[in-house]
This record gives sequence, structure tokens and C-alpha cells, in this order.
Amino acid sequence: MAAYGLYTHIAANKTRSVVLLIGLFVLVYVLVYAGALIAEVVVDGGRTVPDYLRAAAADLIQAAPFATVGAALWIVIAYFFHQKLIDAVTGGHAVTRAEQPRLYNLLENLCISRGIPMPKLKIMDSAALNAFASGLNPKQYAITVTSGLVDRLDDAEIEAVLAHELTHIKNGDVQMMVIAVIIAGVVGFFGELMFRLFFQGGVRIGGGWSGGGSSSSSSGGRKGGGAIIVVILAIVLILLAWLLSQVVKLALSRSREFLADAGSVELTKNPDAMISALRKIENRGELPGATSAVMEMCLDNPRSGFSDLFATHPSVESRVDALVKFAGGHYLPPLPALPAANGEDGANAAAPDGPKDDAAAPAAAGTVHGPWGDAPAPKRSLLRGPWGWRS
Repeated sequence: MAAYGLYTHIAANKTRSVVLLIGLFVLVYVLVYAGALIAEVVVDGGRTVPDYLRAAAADLIQAAPFATVGAALWIVIAYFFHQKLIDAVTGGHAVTRAEQPRLYNLLENLCISRGIPMPKLKIMDSAALNAFASGLNPKQYAITVTSGLVDRLDDAEIEAVLAHELTHIKNGDVQMMVIAVIIAGVVGFFGELMFRLFFQGGVRIGGGWSGGGSSSSSSGGRKGGGAIIVVILAIVLILLAWLLSQVVKLALSRSREFLADAGSVELTKNPDAMISALRKIENRGELPGATSAVMEMCLDNPRSGFSDLFATHPSVESRVDALVKFAGGHYLPPLPALPAANGEDGANAAAPDGPKDDAAAPAAAGTVHGPWGDAPAPKRSLLRGPWGWRS
């Protein structure tokens, strides 16, 4: 029954993802309409607001085919070259069984046990602890892990991480996230382009418009009134399109992490390994040279802002709680921060010279039942799982 619920949720998630991606395409047309409003004001600053709205709508109809082709071309380019771009940013490189026998064998055994085609295995030289999957089709699928993760996690934990990333591939999460990042990039690119044209292209509000010719002060005042309103509307549309593109991208990520954690447990039959891996990775996964788009695909993304509004991943605490409640794992508290390196914040430092196994670190106050303790887990009055808060 639990498996039926899980797969039903995955199917529903895929449907919602497709709908959200279609919505992202709509945002491109919203940007085109906003650009048409600004263009109409620049061409003629003496019309009324309804006139501008009608003219911009006519411009949108004419420009829609070109906008569609441009967005599609962007996606085609990303389809063939996104993996090379990711590797260029992260420094990831493919490894063979001879180079990484331990890691390669763990991934191969997981794939063989479930009949999953084996993706490419890549290593990124970084002291950070993180991993991500990428690719848009079976020939492109790849799992990249950091060297720090390989050094600091034991075999069971690494297997859980690899199973997590394999689940992302199996569930179609990787394609959806890559496409969402691509289309969100289109929205961001056109939004920034319009702002640059507007603020740096010589357009002025109040005193007249570039290319608009001279006019009397009274005529200029009448022209500026409607034009200013339209320009403000265009700016609001651009900001709204960008904000919605980010929100949609985040919505595609958060729920999928819970499902990938559950998929890891399904593959390995070891929820405690996933819990301990999450605790070791927690606040140690920052990739300094990676873009936000890459971090959004990682197993854990410590970057957040505005009280978690723009956090692309649920907190490790909520993911551990979900594994305890729904997968039968044993609760493990956060591990102590690693020693600070060169004055950096210990919570974010992944010092390669530190202890190789966080199991040696002292546990937090109170005893627990899990990978590093034998007592029952502490009572928790409220837990958050992938489907809401549970008492």
C-alpha cells in the first residue's frame, strides 16, 4: 500500500511538473508583452494607457512566433551542451572502475540489482560533501560526487547517496530540473536585457522620451502621465515573471528531495544510512565555484534567503524526520560543526584535514537510537514529513 502511494505521488508530481513548465513558457510571453509596452512608449509617448495596452497586444501577437523559436533554440542548445557547461563550472570529470573501484562498484551493484542502465560516474575535486545527477536522456545521464564526500562517508552512506541520485534519474526529476533551470534562465536573460535597455538605453520619464522629438511643457506633461503608468506596469510584469520563474523552479525541487530520499531507502533497504549521510552532508555541501543552477540540483543546497522562501531544498531536519516517520529510520541529531578553517565559519567549512569519520565526534546532548547510539529516539511533539506536519 505504501509503494502504491509513493508511485501515485511520483506520477502526480510529474503531471504537475509538466504543467508548471508550460507555465514557464507563458512567462516568456509575459516578458515579450512587457517589452512591447516599453517599446510603444519609446516610439510614441503621447498616447493613453488603453492605446498602449492594445498596441502592445498587437506587438505580442506578431512577436510570439519569434519568442517561441528563440526559447526553443535556447532549449535545444542546452539539451546538447548543458553537461559540458556543468562540467566546465564544477570541474567534474568521468572516472573508470580502475580509477575509483570502490565508488564504481557501489553504483554498478545498485544499477544491476534494479535493472537500471548505469549512468556515467564523475568526480569533482572539492572538500565539500555533495552530489548531483544531470542529463536529459539515457546517453547523457551522469552522477557527480565530490572527492570530499568519497573520503568522509562510509560505503553504506555513499550507496545511499548514489541511490538517491539514481532515484532522481528514474523518476524523471533530472530532466524536469534541467529544463526548468533552462527556461528560468530564458526568463532571467530577457528580463535583464529589458532592464538594461530601459535604464541604460536613454529612456527618460517626465522630460520626454528618446526619439520622441520636442514638445511643449504642457504636452510633455500629458504624454508623460500615461507613459509613466505603462512603464511602471511593464516593470511590474518583468519582476513578476522573474519571481514566478524562481518560485516554479523551487516547487519542482523541494518535493522531489523527499521522494528521492524514499527511493534511496527502497533501493538500499537502509534508512539509517541515508539519515547518517544527510547529517554528515548537512551544512558541508557548499560548492564555492558552482552557480545557483548547479547547487539547485545537488543533494543538499545550503544556499537560502528570505527566511527559507527561496531555499530550493527542504531542511535536512525535515528530511530526517520524514525518513524516521515513513521509512522506519532512527533519529540522529545534527553533528557538531567541523573545526573552522582559516577563520571561516565552522558550519560551512569542510576541512579535508579534519577527522575522516564524523562518527568519532561526540553526540549532542541526550542519547539516541541509530547508527551511533542504542537508546530510544527522543520524543518529538511535531514532525514534518513530505506530505505535511504529523503529530
